[in-house]
Amino acid sequence: MMTEIERTPRRAVPLWTQIIVWAFLVALLAIVATGLSRAQEGTVQPGHVIDDFALTMYNGYELDGKSEVNFSDLRGKVVVINFWASWCKPCEQEAAELQQAWTEYEPTGEVIFLGIDYVDTETDARVYMKKFGIRFPNGPDLATKISQYFRIKGVPETYFADKEGVLRYVHVGPFVSIEQIRSQIEPLLR
Repeated sequence: MMTEIERTPRRAVPLWTQIIVWAFLVALLAIVATGLSRAQEGTVQPGHVIDDFALTMYNGYELDGKSEVNFSDLRGKVVVINFWASWCKPCEQEAAELQQAWTEYEPTGEVIFLGIDYVDTETDARVYMKKFGIRFPNGPDLATKISQYFRIKGVPETYFADKEGVLRYVHVGPFVSIEQIRSQIEPLLR
């Protein structure tokens, strides 16, 4: 004897529904594949021309009084981009060296340091900058857009760009001396 359920014919899923589901799955796979491919690329490499980006500065840490700095506006200068965070213990190891280097190079006007605070709160960032006497321009990486562009692996990471905006050196981890910083800046000033 057949039950009511067995006698009811199955309804086919409409073709348009099948197309939408398959299109969604293909798009999802493409997004995942792109993300995995980008992750395998590692950080942006020397020789790469750095695309323009904007960094909103913390109040009191502006560059030439500007609350937002565009990388393209820094052409003609050597640019040192340092990713850091207040919760990062290795960042503390290099804070004094970075500030000392900024103090040396700032008067020349030929070198710009940009501190980019990664995944942090402004309150904690300000405590950190005050504790280590950091005075060079700094701002938060809003929505991690800049760190995603550089494909950083963690903090600290520092990128040295020449006067044409070409990345010349990537330093992963903390600097152990100011000489390490100078050794990357000096050749770019020639």
